[in-house]
Amino acid sequence: MSILGFLTIGVFLYLIMTKRLSVLVALIVVPIIFALIGGFGAEIGGMMLEGIKKVAPTGIMVAFAVLYFGLMIDTGLFDPIISRIIRMVKGDPLKIVVGTAILTLLVALDGDGSTTFMITISAMLPLYKRLKMNSLILSGVVALGAGVMNIIPWGGPTARAMSSLHVDSARLFNPIIPAMIAGILWVIFVAYLLGKKERKRLGIVPLNDNHQGELTEEQALARRPRLFWFNLVLTIALIVSLIMAWLPLPVLFMVALAVALLINYPNLEEQQERLLSHAKNVVFVSTMIFAAGIFTGILTGTKMVDAMATTLVSLIPDSLGTHLPVIVAITSMPLSLVFTPDAYYFGVLPIISKTAVSFGIEPVQIGRAAILGQMTTGFPLSPLTASTFILVGLSGVELGAHQRFIFKWAFGTTIVMTIVALITGAISL
Repeated sequence: MSILGFLTIGVFLYLIMTKRLSVLVALIVVPIIFALIGGFGAEIGGMMLEGIKKVAPTGIMVAFAVLYFGLMIDTGLFDPIISRIIRMVKGDPLKIVVGTAILTLLVALDGDGSTTFMITISAMLPLYKRLKMNSLILSGVVALGAGVMNIIPWGGPTARAMSSLHVDSARLFNPIIPAMIAGILWVIFVAYLLGKKERKRLGIVPLNDNHQGELTEEQALARRPRLFWFNLVLTIALIVSLIMAWLPLPVLFMVALAVALLINYPNLEEQQERLLSHAKNVVFVSTMIFAAGIFTGILTGTKMVDAMATTLVSLIPDSLGTHLPVIVAITSMPLSLVFTPDAYYFGVLPIISKTAVSFGIEPVQIGRAAILGQMTTGFPLSPLTASTFILVGLSGVELGAHQRFIFKWAFGTTIVMTIVALITGAISL
């Protein structure tokens, strides 16, 4: 069964990275084929439906979130931010890319990748388009920043690791802080390198502060500058509500969109025009999320994930047992492409931790090693997380192209943090 699981993942990645199939088709067709090969024909429908049910709230949230932030761009909410950035960076792609990294690192403090992507991409994409910068740099740098910040204790991976190993954040997370700081510095360094290349390609583009002058007639008509303060307060209230979880996330976005449409565009025809203008993005992102639900539903329902976890642990020879923390740290980021966070932290991690005990290694060290990459630096590249499709969808890039562009830099983040974790004693060699 583990062979079927690895083949499913391998064939899927091969097909999308070589552009043999679209991501949407591959997410649905590939797992179905391997599930049929495994003899699960009679059960496959229920597995797919279960997977879809699990991602349904995310899919609904994303659909309305894309509409909401798209509407805010239409109204001109982000124009002052863009104009101020333009004045600061003076058309310098290097400063824009570094600024993207810093903005992502700050926004990602809320621990929610989806929100981070929606806010950061919505704010920065118009500027990248205006300067004709490479959108892969935007998606890549945002992925790096969000990835390293996902290590924070209220982020998903670390919270799962604490729950799985029954340890608190003081024991699991605090020793990793120096490594995380090194990861943050690495992200800014990579942004500097990518920005320098973009500056060499484009040069410093002379820009004026009049963002309105760059708009099409349709965009200019959609602007609502007189309602700027209303839209700002509404957006801040929405973000605070998301962080505080006062209502379910899908409901918050639905209500916010309804209010924004009603106040900004009271005319029914205008409302329909705004919704139709963003329909393409909504369909693209939401369909990807539901297709990903089928993919993970089949992997989980067929127990392929469980079998892969057992196989991976059994492959570790006794001679390398004492080096388990380093092995886990180095493999953690690539394994984000294979295991969902739940599968890894509640399936793989406990098995490796028990194995580590037999070699005299504290289980908490394995947990620290895992959060250096598994669904932290790796989650914005993984097809197994819905937020990845938000990132690539809003950025307007293909998943395969995004993975090829940023994988080495994301893996580099894990390597840098692993080295620092070894030096500080957070994990042992």
